[in-house]
Amino acid sequence: MGGQALAVILIVLAALLIIGVPIAFSIGIASIVTIMSTVPLNVAVLTAAQRTFVGMSSFTLTAIPFFILAGNFMNEGGIAKRLVDFVMAILGKLPGALLVTNVGANALFGAISGSASAAAAAVGSMVRSGEDELGYDRGLSAAANGSSAPAGLLIPPSNALITYSLVSGGTSVAALFLAGYIPGLIWALACTIVAVAIAKKKGYKGTEGKFSWSNLGRATLAALPSLGLIVVVIGGIVAGVFTATEGSAISVVYSLILGLLYKNLNFKKIINILVESAKMSAIVVFLIGVSNILSWVMAFTGIPQMIGESLLSITTNPIIILLIMNVILLISGTFMDVTPAILIFTPLFLPIVQEFGIHPVQFGLIIVYNLCIGNITPPVGNTLFVAIKIGDTTLAKVMPYMLRYYALILIGLLLVTYVPAISLGLPQAAGLI
Repeated sequence: MGGQALAVILIVLAALLIIGVPIAFSIGIASIVTIMSTVPLNVAVLTAAQRTFVGMSSFTLTAIPFFILAGNFMNEGGIAKRLVDFVMAILGKLPGALLVTNVGANALFGAISGSASAAAAAVGSMVRSGEDELGYDRGLSAAANGSSAPAGLLIPPSNALITYSLVSGGTSVAALFLAGYIPGLIWALACTIVAVAIAKKKGYKGTEGKFSWSNLGRATLAALPSLGLIVVVIGGIVAGVFTATEGSAISVVYSLILGLLYKNLNFKKIINILVESAKMSAIVVFLIGVSNILSWVMAFTGIPQMIGESLLSITTNPIIILLIMNVILLISGTFMDVTPAILIFTPLFLPIVQEFGIHPVQFGLIIVYNLCIGNITPPVGNTLFVAIKIGDTTLAKVMPYMLRYYALILIGLLLVTYVPAISLGLPQAAGLI
């Protein structure tokens, strides 16, 4: 039963995606067709409607629209420049100062805004003129910008981790948020190492003069309100002062006030942001709803058990099984966005890894880290193409540099996969797991 159901899902899903049907509708239709192979049409439709409603009725899910709205307020609120100046004051003496600043600012802004593409667009635009003036290779600049932007998706607040929490059966959002810091920093550090190494080879120097504490102080004061969002929201969630949903609502108020104080938001901009955020939220929430049908179909037809038995027939070595899963996720990530991929692969793989004693929090970071790589990998690679557009360059000029970034980012993936303390250390120290 499981094999037949899996074949139906894959064939219908692939056919619909090839002809251009949106991913949410493709998942829903593939799920209903699969249900119809086991029950009558009227029961299939009723079951699909019920599972969609159940998938969208979670209180935790409310956090995603709020974080999307807060991120959009941040994008328009003048946050990026202050973060760039702050990181430049800290890292500006390193070789390839603007490349390194781009990496650090992307990690911070991506975490605050919740969007890798927004980080690549905002921060990349801020540093591009300076990079052009100093004669930086545009392909290298775009590679540094694109490769580092997904680090912010691992560092909380992260909509990807909230989505994983929902589909994994209620894994603690606070634990996932704390678990994301070290993997996110590993990603950013990998990009920094590559940027510094290439900058040294090309002779790109840091800023002239001695390190200035007064300059750092000014930049820190300017960036402090923006950085405060992370402290207030994440600190409150981890400390148990409020839930992730309540924290997301606080982030909206915080980011709105900040944008108004910086005088970068006006009534017209706020209305446009509300409309765009509603559109984005509707897409994500509907996608999560229809994906709940798929999760139910998989459980009902025994697909996870079948896949688990198939993997165990190949090997019972958890190291090899995790490696196989990583390869599948990496390949899938090149064609799918992060959210739908999390919704599809979590119910497939999580039961298998739990049999080997792998904690759901660690697996959440493994799957999100994997799929974030797809953000910077052709043919989809939305963040990579945003960076290329901002950098006014071409894919052919960027890819030779990207290969070096991929190498170190993949080393980071192996560390996250096979060293549990990287993901579990902070949540365990905080008593969350």
